Amino acid sequence: MSDLPMPQVWRTKMVEHIHYSTKEQREKWIQAADYNLFNLRSDPVFIDLLTDSGTGAMSDQQWAAMMAGDESYAGSSSFHKLQRTVADIFGLQFLLPVHQGRAAENALFSILVKPGDIIPANSHFDTTRAHIEYRKATAIDCPADVAFNTLVDEPFKGNINLSVLRKILEDHEKVPFILLTLTCNVTGGQPISMENITAVKQIATDYGKPLVIDSARFAENAWFIQQREHGFRQNSIREITRQIFLMADAMLMSAKKDGLVNIGGFMATCRQDWFDAATGQILINAGIPIQRPVGGHAVLVNAGSFLPAVPQEEYVAQTLAVALYVEAGVRGVEIGTLLNGRDPSTGCERFAEVEFLRLAIPRRVYSNEQMQYVARALINIYRRRSSVVRGLSIVEEKPILRHFTFYCAFKSQRAEVS
Repeated sequence: MSDLPMPQVWRTKMVEHIHYSTKEQREKWIQAADYNLFNLRSDPVFIDLLTDSGTGAMSDQQWAAMMAGDESYAGSSSFHKLQRTVADIFGLQFLLPVHQGRAAENALFSILVKPGDIIPANSHFDTTRAHIEYRKATAIDCPADVAFNTLVDEPFKGNINLSVLRKILEDHEKVPFILLTLTCNVTGGQPISMENITAVKQIATDYGKPLVIDSARFAENAWFIQQREHGFRQNSIREITRQIFLMADAMLMSAKKDGLVNIGGFMATCRQDWFDAATGQILINAGIPIQRPVGGHAVLVNAGSFLPAVPQEEYVAQTLAVALYVEAGVRGVEIGTLLNGRDPSTGCERFAEVEFLRLAIPRRVYSNEQMQYVARALINIYRRRSSVVRGLSIVEEKPILRHFTFYCAFKSQRAEVS
């Protein structure tokens, strides 16, 4: 066995120029930024240690995977690959991809956190606390006694204080879940021991509370357990990770940290009711027929079932799309017979198997309240659906891609328009 020290097992593939500046320049720039380092442009920064979120160097295999990614509107193979990977590593089968971790918080907290709730954690990160307090709830930190003692060399300063946690659960009924952050960001990336996680899970079980894990740095935490906690030196990082997340009801993930990617994240859970609630439950509860489970980028309403009195040859999905716009100024798109066009040989309609109204959700554009507005508009139409009995007829259409350029009228108006 060689006694040579192990060097890095990678080599630099690309370099990026960074700008060196003088002290006088930096004094001028920070003054112009009102002494707020967040206000500085990236150019005047020589060594940027502001965050590790989305700033890591991706591998050649990751860059290659981006080029091979499937960007399909629906049924993307990349989504199913991610779903399988998350289930394999973490053991959680229901997956909701998001653009970054704070969106995962927003998705889950929007269904779990109510005004007056108390959410205990080892510590709450700034966005986590903001999402809780925005909903008129209270985030309570329960750090270990030694968490902020910089002179004590304790291997698991990220642990939650179990006695404080128990007291919160004894004193407060409105605790929707217990939150653990791996590693504990506020205390400086300090890990939580497997012993502590197991104890928290037992307390959660005793009090009938779910356990949610903020997992941005799960791999680091698993490595610390492997290196520092008795009995885990022979376990792989994957084995330790699996053991941790089998105790979780849900996880929030910013993939920009231990995932080593520039953007992305997800919410995963073993509870289908939570998943359904985070991906369109308002419509489902109202009885509105949608494609289930909800896909990654859009909600698809089954217009044929929504407006059963409108014949398919009267473009029922387009009829619903028009009604939604008139009701609330919301624009969707028909994915059905109108989009299919006519058979070029016979000139006959190619009737869709399902007449869908697609409501695509742009990333990072609309708030939960705006999405609730859309849902409420659909519900309003659905409640008076029996009064919608006539659809549309085409007045003029192009032979190719007619759905971009057609002219329509409601059936009752067809004679006048013609």
